[in-house]
Amino acid sequence: MLRAELHRDIEQLFDENPARYTDEHVRLFQQFKDALNAGEIRAAEPEASRANGWRVNAWVKKGILLGFRMGAIVDMSIDRARQPFFDKATFPVKKLDAASGVRIVPGGSSIRDGCYIAKGVTCMPPMYVNVGAFVDEGTMIDSHALVGSCAQIGKRCHISAASQIGGVLEPVGAMPVIIEDEVLVGGNSGVYEGTIVRRRAVIGTGTILNRSTPVYDIVTGKILTATDDEPLLIPENAVVVAGSRAISQGRGQQWNLSLYTPVIVKYRDAKTDLKVQLEDLLR
Repeated sequence: MLRAELHRDIEQLFDENPARYTDEHVRLFQQFKDALNAGEIRAAEPEASRANGWRVNAWVKKGILLGFRMGAIVDMSIDRARQPFFDKATFPVKKLDAASGVRIVPGGSSIRDGCYIAKGVTCMPPMYVNVGAFVDEGTMIDSHALVGSCAQIGKRCHISAASQIGGVLEPVGAMPVIIEDEVLVGGNSGVYEGTIVRRRAVIGTGTILNRSTPVYDIVTGKILTATDDEPLLIPENAVVVAGSRAISQGRGQQWNLSLYTPVIVKYRDAKTDLKVQLEDLLR
């Protein structure tokens, strides 16, 4: 089925919300999910004409939500007595084999069906990738890391141990988190609420990025914030670390308190590249 036809049919079925789904509806959803798994459709994709460089495909999110509507809860347990699993039949564990070219190290990781995992991706245990995510070539998802629903991860990124890339399905028009090519997300970091991290940026250990917390760029003197129409955008090559800013009035000043804030302390140079080079020998 052509993309335009798939788009039209998914939108129509989503709006109809029938009391009972037919075999034809199930086949349509399977075609949609096959396209998600192959990376042929995405919840968001690059578009140079947009101010932030990305376009949200709301209809793709609608298709994913259709899967939750359509699916009955079934037993997915491998050993029910020791570890029971019950979930929607429409979203089982993603099927991968050696020919997929994805390295999944043993130890309790899970990748949900309906996401794209490119060749050369390395998954260290335990990690989780949710439905609608897109993970491009050569990226490493480290232990205890989460790639949330519809998050978009570029090529040769490192999503470090215990970091979280937030997910979003509703509202359908909301921008998912975007991590562009060659980004390092440090351990115990969190990127949420549609934040866009431009290529080759470095997010330092323990840094949290979201819509409500401004980012202070001490190199350029700018304060970066999200708006009603645009997400927080971390510039290309920026090195962001966890910082704080003093409260300048009221009890906060009286008690000498500070608030958390991310800080851009520099932009990548040769010394930074040497420190954050990806572990090619481990791949």
